[in-house]
Amino acid sequence: MKISRPSSAIDPKSAADASPTDERRAALSTMRPETLSRIEQAVLVLFSNRDFHDVSLLDVAKAANVSLQTIYKYFGSKEALVYAMLDVMLGRLAERMMDHLQGIDDARERLRKTCWVTLDYMDKHPAVMLLLFTAVPVLRHRNIRIYESPELMGAFLSVFKDGQRRGVLNDRVSSKVLLDVFMGVVGRVVLMHIVRREKHSLLDQFDELFNIVWRAMSLET
Repeated sequence: MKISRPSSAIDPKSAADASPTDERRAALSTMRPETLSRIEQAVLVLFSNRDFHDVSLLDVAKAANVSLQTIYKYFGSKEALVYAMLDVMLGRLAERMMDHLQGIDDARERLRKTCWVTLDYMDKHPAVMLLLFTAVPVLRHRNIRIYESPELMGAFLSVFKDGQRRGVLNDRVSSKVLLDVFMGVVGRVVLMHIVRREKHSLLDQFDELFNIVWRAMSLET
């Protein structure tokens, strides 16, 4: 798998209005699941092996075996296509997160499960992480709807807020800062794991990784 160069990422200026509209999201829900799946796989393969600006909508259409008209109808632009596909992919992480947290009451175990689900997803979907890290400028992450959704972000923040409320996690900073610390550590570990082409699973070192996260966020001394 080739690592795309960040310098070829989406141009923030041209992407300013690329965030999918509610109308376009509604239209996307009418697409046949198998068609959406082919487009998703085409996006992952193409953008994981070529720089962002080297991939055209025609390339995506051909790889997905759909018409270029279909791509334009549902997405409108390459930027909107990438945002929409990441929204779909990260939405699955949100679903898994909420499912795995069901029935867990202990604050430390909730954070542990949150960390495990996140690393497991990223470990199994490195192309998704590369697409997010290399094709989308940080300032445009908000164009990915799931970043603003109560589903995924709410699932993360509820874990941190609950831990703070119980006096387990550091409450001298906001829950959003705890989220940033969590994502900062996990995101860096995952990105470098991919860049270094490590052969082992991220979960092989999970206990020690979680201990690092726990010590950074908890009130334990």
